[in-house]
Amino acid sequence: MTDDDVDRCSAKGCQSPAVWALLWNNPKLHTPERRKTWLACDEHRTSLSDFLGARGFLKDVVAHVPPG
Repeated sequence: MTDDDVDRCSAKGCQSPAVWALLWNNPKLHTPERRKTWLACDEHRTSLSDFLGARGFLKDVVAHVPPG
């Protein structure tokens, strides 16, 4: 695996490897079962969760398991 193959945190400008998957949806745009994913490192897990949670979008936070 190369450095380019590592899933990165979704926070703007962050290049840290993803550790968490934040599962969310916008009920005005998505069906209730639909889940979009933002990835987060340990440092940005709370801020990204708070951002989604304040809008009522956050559905779950789970450990990120890279594909493969």
